[in-house]
Amino acid sequence: MGFPENFLWGGATAASQCEGGIWEGGRGLANGDVCPAGPDRSAVITGHKKMFEMDGEHTYPAVEAADMYHHFKEDIRLFGEMGFKVYRLSISWTRIFPNGDETEPERRGLLFYKEIFEECRKYGIMPLVTICHFDCPMGLVRAHGGWKSRKMIGHYLRFCRTLFEYYREYVTYWITFNEINMILHAPFLGAGIVFEEGEDEDKVRYQAAHHELVASAYAVKLAHEINPDNKAGCMFAAGSTYPYTCRPEDVWEALKTGQDNYFFVDVQARGYYPSYARKRLQAQGIWPEMEPEDEAALRQYPADFISFSYYNSRCIAAPDSIQEEAEGNLFRSVKNPYLEYSDWGWPIDPLGLRITLNEIYDRYQKPLFVVENGLGALDEPDEQGVIADDYRINYLREHIRAMKAGVEEDGVDLMGYTSWGCLDLVSASSGEMKKRYGFIYVDKQDDGSGTLARRKKKSFGWYQKVIASNGEDLE
Repeated sequence: MGFPENFLWGGATAASQCEGGIWEGGRGLANGDVCPAGPDRSAVITGHKKMFEMDGEHTYPAVEAADMYHHFKEDIRLFGEMGFKVYRLSISWTRIFPNGDETEPERRGLLFYKEIFEECRKYGIMPLVTICHFDCPMGLVRAHGGWKSRKMIGHYLRFCRTLFEYYREYVTYWITFNEINMILHAPFLGAGIVFEEGEDEDKVRYQAAHHELVASAYAVKLAHEINPDNKAGCMFAAGSTYPYTCRPEDVWEALKTGQDNYFFVDVQARGYYPSYARKRLQAQGIWPEMEPEDEAALRQYPADFISFSYYNSRCIAAPDSIQEEAEGNLFRSVKNPYLEYSDWGWPIDPLGLRITLNEIYDRYQKPLFVVENGLGALDEPDEQGVIADDYRINYLREHIRAMKAGVEEDGVDLMGYTSWGCLDLVSASSGEMKKRYGFIYVDKQDDGSGTLARRKKKSFGWYQKVIASNGEDLE
C-alpha cells in the first residue's frame, strides 16, 4: 500500500538561511541578519544579548548565506531534476515590507518571489510557503520590541493579505509561523524579543506567544476569505519526550515537557487554551493579557493541517536526577543511552518519528505534514569532488521507513515530506555552513570563502530514486 499516490515529496529552506542578498532589491534588515556566528550567537538568539545592527567584531552568515537570491533558477532546476513535488520556502518579510510598518509593499520583493514561483511551475513543483520563518523586521523590533507588542498582529496581517492576494494564482498551501514553540527557547530568533533587565521572561514569552497565536488564527481567516482553495497550517518543532526511566517522577516530568511542547498546537488546532496551560500559567502569574475577541478568534479559525519538524526525540529526567545532558535543536534533554548521536550531538531516532506521528495524529486527527527532517553533518568532497554522504542516506532511509510504517500500518493521514535544507544553508542554531543538510553541496565555508558553486551529493541521486518510486525504492 505505502504512501498515497498524491504524496508530496520535496525539500525545505528558509529565506534567512539560504537567500543572502540582504542589501538588494530594497530589502530591509531582519532579526536573522543580525544573529552572528560564533560564541555570542546563543546569547543573541535567546534574547539575552542586544544586537540590533551589525558590528565589525562579528561575522553575520545571513548576509550572503548560500546566495540563493542569485542562484534560485539553478537551484530550482536541480529540485526539478530530483523530482520534487513540493518546495517549502519562506518569504522574507523585509523584502516585501522593508521596515515592517509600510502601508505599500516593495514591488521588487514581490516580483522576486513571483519569479521563484514561476520557476517552480516550470518544473511542476508546488510551493508550500512559510509566511514567517524566524523572521521579524528590525524596524518592528526597534519600534515595538517585536512580538512583545500586540501592534505586531496588524503588521503581520498586512503582510499576509499582500501575499495571499498577490500570489493567489501560485500558492494555496501556507504555514503561518515556523516552529512557533521556539519562542520559548530562542525568543529573539523566533519573535524579535530582547529581554530588558527586571522583566519576567516567562511572562514576556507567553504574552508574545499569545500575540502570535491570535495572528495565526486571523491569518487562517484571511487565507480562506481571499481564496477558498487556500489551506493554512500551523507548524512546530516536534519530537516525542521519553522519560529517562520508569520512575514515576521521570514519567511525570516527561509528560509535563510534552504538554509544554504541544501547547501551541493545542491552541492552533483545537482552538482554545488547554486546561493544563490555563492552570499552570495562572498559578505562575503569567497568564497573558487578552482582548475580549481573542478566544472567539482562536476557536473560529483553527489550522487546516499540522506541519512539524522532526530531528530527534527527547529524553527527560526529574529535576532531582543528575544525568548527562544531550544537545538537540535548542531543547533541554538528557542523553538517551539507547541512541546514536550525530556530529553535533543530536540523537538519531527514526522510530521516534513514527512515535511522534502517532502521538500528533491521535491528539488532533488532522492531516499532518513532515516539513523538516534531516541530518546536519560534515560533508567533505574527495579528490575527485565526490561527496559520498552515505550517513545522510542511511539517516533519511530509516526515517522514511518509519514514516511509511506510520502511514501504512498505523493509519496516520500524512500529506507529504520535505527534508530540511535540500541544499546546504546556514544552520539556524549554530550559524554554521559546515553543518550541512543538503542533497546539493554549496561551495561556501564558515570563513566566507568559496565559489558558491553547486554540486550534487550522492544523496541527490538516491532521493531522486525515492521520489520516483513514491518511497518504495529506499536502497
